[in-house]
Amino acid sequence: MSFPVRNTICQIPGYTPGEQPQESGWVKLNTNENPYPPSPRVVEAIQQAASSRLNIYPDALATPFRLAAAELFDLDPDWILPANGSDENLTVIVRTVCDSGHLIAYPYPSYVLYEALAQIQDCRLERLLLNESFAWSPEDAADLRKRSRLFFVPNPNSPTGNVWRADLLAQLLPDDGLLVLDEAYADFMDSPHRGKLLQDDRFDRRLVITRTLSKSYSLAGIRFGFSIAHPDLTSQMQKAKDSYNCDAVSIAAATAAIQDQDWMLSNRAKILATRGRLATALTDLGFAVYDSQANFIWTQHVSGRHHSIYLGLKQRRVLVRYMTFPRAGLNDGSMDGLRITIGTDQEIDQLLTALQECLTDL
Repeated sequence: MSFPVRNTICQIPGYTPGEQPQESGWVKLNTNENPYPPSPRVVEAIQQAASSRLNIYPDALATPFRLAAAELFDLDPDWILPANGSDENLTVIVRTVCDSGHLIAYPYPSYVLYEALAQIQDCRLERLLLNESFAWSPEDAADLRKRSRLFFVPNPNSPTGNVWRADLLAQLLPDDGLLVLDEAYADFMDSPHRGKLLQDDRFDRRLVITRTLSKSYSLAGIRFGFSIAHPDLTSQMQKAKDSYNCDAVSIAAATAAIQDQDWMLSNRAKILATRGRLATALTDLGFAVYDSQANFIWTQHVSGRHHSIYLGLKQRRVLVRYMTFPRAGLNDGSMDGLRITIGTDQEIDQLLTALQECLTDL
């Protein structure tokens, strides 16, 4: 039986998320969740919302959250647009800015969801290839910025965890379009910013920042994100979002989470300390570790047998993310490796024990 599905949808592979085992007993270090629970204020807010707000529609603009986020970033609330995860913010941006045939660009390797978003909207797509140092050619950047409607840049990048400076990011601002900084991991940077790039004249107010509460605020199960952009742009983006895109429970949880900065910063400090310990241990085991400013590490083993290591870990009920990037702009035309989420110290100890066993079996 055939169905009337758009050819574009039939032809695209779609985005493949990380494995999510439903049974217990796994050490799960593959999808960059926060290993620590959210603030107790979040649990209290969820309970209150569930007992009193579920029979009516939620605030369509999530006003309590906008007020809290605006205070944190020292902006007017009209700069903030909440969404059902920052992935929805990315979707809304594409809907708002791009017509069929417009060009969307992004650095590669990075977050491949950008490709699916472009394809769904019937946009053209080009990759800005990164070299072995995860830098781009200024000449390639200059060419793409002239032709792009949107330039997506994850900063810190995934899977590598590197951060690009503002002067380099300015090279990617389209001549007639928007630069979108996907800052899902920004709270784990050595020097997190509070939206200061939005005031940088080099970006001519054509910069959009997207954030998520899934990572630093331990709310991956809630699905809540937000974008920060000039109010004139944000008001147009509001037209492209779903009517009630954030539910009452998620609004309450997100507002409580972002208001408890002490809790988030305490968890952040633990994750950064464990990140340093893991980097040292991996180096001792023969891995090359790229300097990360996120809550994960990108690493490659001297043996090059990353898929075998991934499978060996999985057999021992330890999940990491095996990733391969064909035609990544590298000398051999491809790159693969392991992206490892920073878990608790106990989880990292289990990972290291399993890794030693896997390496012995190679």
